[in-house]
Amino acid sequence: MSYCPHCGKEIPGEAQFCPHCGQSATPETKPLASTSYQGKDVQLCSDGKYRWVYEMNMVTNPTVFLTVYKIFFFIILIGWLVFGFFIYVIHGDFAGFLDMGKGLLIALAGMAVLTELGVLLLAAIYGGKYVVLFEMDEKEIKHIQLPRQVEKAQAVAFITTLVGLAAGKPTVAGAGLLSAGKTSSTSVFANVRRVIPRPRLHLIKVNQLLNKNQVYVSPEDFDFVFDFIKSRCTNAK
Repeated sequence: MSYCPHCGKEIPGEAQFCPHCGQSATPETKPLASTSYQGKDVQLCSDGKYRWVYEMNMVTNPTVFLTVYKIFFFIILIGWLVFGFFIYVIHGDFAGFLDMGKGLLIALAGMAVLTELGVLLLAAIYGGKYVVLFEMDEKEIKHIQLPRQVEKAQAVAFITTLVGLAAGKPTVAGAGLLSAGKTSSTSVFANVRRVIPRPRLHLIKVNQLLNKNQVYVSPEDFDFVFDFIKSRCTNAK
């Protein structure tokens, strides 16, 4: 199989015209993005994938705090609604239900303090920085959390070695970096249901039904990455 140089979709290797867009096709075309974008951090590598490294300051950027606190918030809220309903509402004791709500507010305030302390502790462990590598092509985007000892400059150097090399032949150093990622999250564009931009946080939320991915990108590259993802998430609202 080869790929149409105009729409990027797969076409039979012997086809002279793309069955999707009707334009001429060449069998040598690689599955590259529709444009050869080279931005501040985002680089188009020889294997057809865009790669970039983002270094987030965990102290000044509230994303980690908001993500963790949101989980606790909904757990406490659901607990209040469920237990409050059975204990108070079905007995008509709405005053008791509201009193329980006051306790909920105290619990949420305390949880906010504990969450912030937890984030600060995590930031101390990671040296105050969260370094993550992103890989993006026509079909998906991958969020790869790097080990805490990896610095941004080191990660960028590994990516640079991939540029200009023959496709499918990354250096040992580059391959080692990718395999060293502690955790990763992949969003397949065809399965994405919502794409939510948060420019002030340098964040793009890419949400599937059971997988919510967070894509970080510098302000200089933000519009390109958002447009690239949005245009390929054909099932997103």
